[in-house]
Amino acid sequence: MRRVSSDVNALVDAFHARTRRQPAGVWAAPGRVNLIGEHTDYNDGYVMPFALAQRVLVAAAPRNDDAWSVTSLNNESTKMFSAVDLKPGMVGWQAYVAGVVWALREAGQRIDGADLVLTSDVPVGAGLSSSAALECAVLTALADLNNLDIVGIERAKLARRSENVFVGAPTGLMDQAASTLCTPGHALFFDCRTDAAEQVLFDTTSAGLEILVLDTKTPHALVDSEYAARRASCEEAAALLGVAALRDVTDLDAVLPQLADAVIKRRVRHVVTENGRVLEAVKVLRAGRIADLAPLLDASHESMRDDFEITVPQVDLAVEVARASGAIGARMTGGGFGGCIIALVELGEGERIGGEIARSFEAAEFGPPVHFTAVPSAGAQRLQ
Repeated sequence: MRRVSSDVNALVDAFHARTRRQPAGVWAAPGRVNLIGEHTDYNDGYVMPFALAQRVLVAAAPRNDDAWSVTSLNNESTKMFSAVDLKPGMVGWQAYVAGVVWALREAGQRIDGADLVLTSDVPVGAGLSSSAALECAVLTALADLNNLDIVGIERAKLARRSENVFVGAPTGLMDQAASTLCTPGHALFFDCRTDAAEQVLFDTTSAGLEILVLDTKTPHALVDSEYAARRASCEEAAALLGVAALRDVTDLDAVLPQLADAVIKRRVRHVVTENGRVLEAVKVLRAGRIADLAPLLDASHESMRDDFEITVPQVDLAVEVARASGAIGARMTGGGFGGCIIALVELGEGERIGGEIARSFEAAEFGPPVHFTAVPSAGAQRLQ
């Protein structure tokens, strides 16, 4: 809590230094890590993310004109835009802020001008949803400044629309749902078809465990084209099988012989088994058997490596070393082709295991990774 208070106070001071007035409040929204359920979202499937302690903070106050000023303390940059600038395709980091204003106004909400100053400790480019955290923090601030009554899931949908349409990034709803809806000490079981959400107790500390998150710092060189290819394969498979989405496939033995293409077979097998792993993870957590997540994490990684083919050598090495160093389960998390792994480890062991992975990266002449212990945290909220 001391760290949070210090961050808020520093942000308030920065807001005053730049605007010569006090903010009307400070709002926050977190990044997220996906515990299990990769590439199931656009197949109408199931996911289970949880919010991180790392988050975007936004200090804001209304203006007297129809303009928005946004300052990022992370890159010491200030941008301004007005209502006439709110057109999809805007270039620059401020597009994520402008997109939220645009999405709210497109939805019929009155959004007055505002000054916003923000800071973030969510790692960028690590697959931890730094952009969704920014969108959800800004949306939460603007909703309060303009006295908007918008329920949580609708806020998540507006934030996603800003990223999909205004920024042009084809993300699913999981990132914004996690950043908006998550609660401390819980994972979010989210149905990507119905938008049904359930908070599932995820108290790792009481179980004598912790979640290590390690960013391999691998550039996502292929992620856009390969993501599109994976999605196209899944859509083709659904059409061949006569189902609305691969979420509707439950009997692999019955459907795989209907598919002639070996690659499509592997893609279907991953999605169907991954959905099954999410449902099994829900049962495990509901029963308080957190350690029993371990084989599900391991199987998920093997499926992503062999059937969906989205891992890279750095990610595979990190998972292998984590297990060899004492992790009871580990897997890649995120869209693939780089990014992070997560490992379920005994309480207090995360730092040691992270160090072992770092040493293995040095020996393999990979760049140094970065790691931290993840704590299931709160979704978007007003702090003061």
